[in-house]
Amino acid sequence: MDNNLLLEARDIKKSYQITKQNNLHVLKGINLSIYKGEIAAIVGKSGAGKSTLLHILGALDIPDSGSLIFQNKNIFTLKDKELASFRNNEVGFVFQFHHLLPEFTVFENIQIPAMIGKKDDKAKINEILNDVGLSERANHKPSEISGGEAQRAAIARALINSPNLILADEPTGNLDTENAESVIDLIFDLRKKHNKSFIIVTHNIEFAERCDRIIKINDGVIVE
Repeated sequence: MDNNLLLEARDIKKSYQITKQNNLHVLKGINLSIYKGEIAAIVGKSGAGKSTLLHILGALDIPDSGSLIFQNKNIFTLKDKELASFRNNEVGFVFQFHHLLPEFTVFENIQIPAMIGKKDDKAKINEILNDVGLSERANHKPSEISGGEAQRAAIARALINSPNLILADEPTGNLDTENAESVIDLIFDLRKKHNKSFIIVTHNIEFAERCDRIIKINDGVIVE
């Protein structure tokens, strides 16, 4: 077994029922290995299955068939409580829209998953806020910070439980060029400091080309 292997998707298939007679086959047998400490970009046209694959890799969605192997276990055979623990402790999620809770401060938004994971360490929250350059925004609410800062807070929230894998769906898609470049630089800095794996769905070709690997999906399959 490769000691650098973090997660392995085997023959993942996923379809959605459009009408009684028709199914939309989104993923048609995906095989993919994710390695420790790598940053990989998933690219492809809209509707190719990129976000569906990302959601399955994070166990937010369940495939019709196939397996997701993590620490010699097929994630999709876990009971609900174990599956929830996997999602909260082993995977961090960052989306195009930051999804910060508007009534809470930046600090509190990062604290919530830590409390759920019983890892409420205020010193660690402050350390991560410093890592993402938001120490002086800790007590601000989402409406009081910029879009770039909000996305940095979302990244900090994804990191708070020390997951091995961070999944990001178009993390720069809602940002201007300057803020997008800042978030991209941050992701590479965090990989260097924390040795986390990042899988990133992106339409930003310059971003993809900076990554260690580009995974291209076309019509539900990975193409070289």
